[in-house]
Amino acid sequence: MSGFRAFRIHQQDGATRAGLEILALDDLSPGGVVIEAHYSSVNYKDVLAATGRGKVLRRFPLVGGIDVSGVVLHSDDARFASGAAVLVTGCGLGESHDGGFAERVRVPADWVVPLPDGLTLRDAMVLGTAGFTAALAIDRLEQNGLAPGQGPVLVTGASGGVGSIATDLLSGAGYEVAALSRKPQTIEYLHALGASAIIGMDALAAGDNPLEAARWSAALDTVGGNVLAWLTRTIKPWGSIASIGLVGGAQLNTTVMPFILRGVSILGITSANCPMERRLTVWNRLVTDLRPRHLEQIVAGEISLEALPEVFDAILTGQHRGRYLVKIR
Repeated sequence: MSGFRAFRIHQQDGATRAGLEILALDDLSPGGVVIEAHYSSVNYKDVLAATGRGKVLRRFPLVGGIDVSGVVLHSDDARFASGAAVLVTGCGLGESHDGGFAERVRVPADWVVPLPDGLTLRDAMVLGTAGFTAALAIDRLEQNGLAPGQGPVLVTGASGGVGSIATDLLSGAGYEVAALSRKPQTIEYLHALGASAIIGMDALAAGDNPLEAARWSAALDTVGGNVLAWLTRTIKPWGSIASIGLVGGAQLNTTVMPFILRGVSILGITSANCPMERRLTVWNRLVTDLRPRHLEQIVAGEISLEALPEVFDAILTGQHRGRYLVKIR
């Protein structure tokens, strides 16, 4: 293949534009492994990058997409033979390095994860960064003392990609899961994923004291802002919050009371620069004790590269649930 399709993002005079182009391999960022892409996925960060709604990209032009799974076409590294099934998430892909929204992807070998036994290339991208981040958050919560039987774990933004998978993973691992969502139409969906209780956003109006009734053994927060502040006031003593997202705001207005009187911990979760040793451990958990049970229910749609702009609009306006899978090959 002399040329291949790629969804490339440009910026000119402060305006962002993106669309399909035909590229050559030499147009891509350098790397020792060339992957024939089979699948990618759409993450909120991809939407911010491609629409210019967020300062995500470090340079222009750049191929978007922070996830990819596929088959090795060429490798300078003996760890990855031609034909091997692999995946890449984060590591700068789709931010500072040409990403996964392309038929060919070239990356450094140290970013590449062998496809875990028991996962297909498609399943790997239904999970993608969202699933990996959810599992990484659970892994860190457990390292900080979380275990089943301690009381409900609250997942915020539960109908989104990270929230949906977190709800599925936690319930499958034996946790009692409560799901916080502003979308009444997702109640049946969240129950199907394993949530035992659905909490509406009106719960946040219950009070604004430095400490409120302690309800949650832990929380996995994809929202940030006022939701994260409320969580600090309502987590049980010695409980933890895994902080992942900021769609609800980047500011955190709280007091030291939850931390010095209840021993509450906030655990920052960043998947993009996760060390490879832990990355491999978490992917292994996703095919063992944290194996998802409802991947197909979490798929909001399977789309082509051409359909990306339409999906971006749906995500920006909150008209979706779960994950959009991008079928490339």
